[in-house]
Amino acid sequence: MDLASVFKAYDVRGVYPEQIDEVVAHRIGGAFAEFTGAQTVVVGRDMRVSSEPLSRAFIEGVLGRGVNVVDIGLVSTDTLYFASGRHSMPGAMFTASHNPGQYNGIKMCLKGAAPIGEETGLKDILRLAEAGFGESPGVGAVAERDVMDDFVEHVLKFVDSSRFRPLKVVVDAANGMGGKLVPPVFEHLPVELVDLYFDLDGTFPNHPADPIQIENLADLRKAVLQHEADLGMAFDGDADRVFLVDNKAEPVSGSLTTALVASRVLRRSAGAQVVHNLICSRVVPETVREGGGVPVRTRVGHSFIKQVMAETGAIFGGEHSGHYYFRDNFRADSGIIAALLVLEELSEQAAPMSEVLAPFKRYWNSGERNTAVKDLSAKMEQIAKVHSSGVIDLTDGLTVDYPDWWFNVRPSNTEPLLRLNVEDRDPSHGHEMTEGLLTLIRS
Repeated sequence: MDLASVFKAYDVRGVYPEQIDEVVAHRIGGAFAEFTGAQTVVVGRDMRVSSEPLSRAFIEGVLGRGVNVVDIGLVSTDTLYFASGRHSMPGAMFTASHNPGQYNGIKMCLKGAAPIGEETGLKDILRLAEAGFGESPGVGAVAERDVMDDFVEHVLKFVDSSRFRPLKVVVDAANGMGGKLVPPVFEHLPVELVDLYFDLDGTFPNHPADPIQIENLADLRKAVLQHEADLGMAFDGDADRVFLVDNKAEPVSGSLTTALVASRVLRRSAGAQVVHNLICSRVVPETVREGGGVPVRTRVGHSFIKQVMAETGAIFGGEHSGHYYFRDNFRADSGIIAALLVLEELSEQAAPMSEVLAPFKRYWNSGERNTAVKDLSAKMEQIAKVHSSGVIDLTDGLTVDYPDWWFNVRPSNTEPLLRLNVEDRDPSHGHEMTEGLLTLIRS
């Protein structure tokens, strides 16, 4: 098998068993143990059909290098990060997040939930996995541990549940790990929970566990109106991301959620720094400044967000893609913590979610538009020439700023695609600019 084909920018991911199987997982397990040099690592998995055999093979690979394993079983990815942070162990989570059921993969971190990305260890792990190993230094031991109660206690510390008012919330777990995570958290809150697809099923029989795609929110939006709920939440497959739907069943972008959560955390930590990636709406840095904080702009991707948070001491970080990072959560992302902070804000304002969000709805955005392109660099150069009158930033792809609108085009890390995001004060002008850029990209 071509091991390099499953090593992506931030994780390992591929189709089971054609691209990633037990042999691959075993080799990566041994490589992970060698790379970290740890005495013990923690391993978790999601509900995909292939996650148990793959994680078992990975564990055998780790044990074969004389390294011990703490197996925490079926968990969300943010639970794995918590275990890594709390117990100061490197960790590996078997999941393919929002991808279809035939996919699987591994998200890995160093002790303290520190990120492992392409430039911070994944290339080294790939080289070790390809090279193989010499004589085994011994055989490690495996212990099973349930960390759910500890994680629930941890996330509830981010809010004051005594200040919550009774709320009705619809949650769509998409048959993913949110179905295991949400109930033990919400049972401590005055929340009437309407659950959709909480049965763990890695074949995703109801709809894909990819809430950033609006078509996958259809059942949630319908249920919010049907039950006259205060809020709707959709988790992805490994439940580290959450997307919101307001009381009118209108989807809420990751940028608006980032702005809302940032305003909340800054009330408790005035003057703190807040990290956001460069495709977040302008409302995010505006909100941070209005809240007395300092916005810090960075590249897209969890390894970059976490690195900048570590360097700056930022209290919070947000991405348009629905990842929300917290300093006091080992700088790791957590959908459930973000969800709790939103519920706390909704409780305190004693207003409908649509009204709570109204101050943040300042801009129109295109959403991410993906186009297959043969020569990504040449196309980006062409776009830069056409838009040379704007302020050009090459931090991550090509960002061009104008007074009332901006756009970013970035090459995909895994496919020959250009990803376009456009934001504008004027919706009609935004539509016009988006269509013009798409025509240019397709030409």
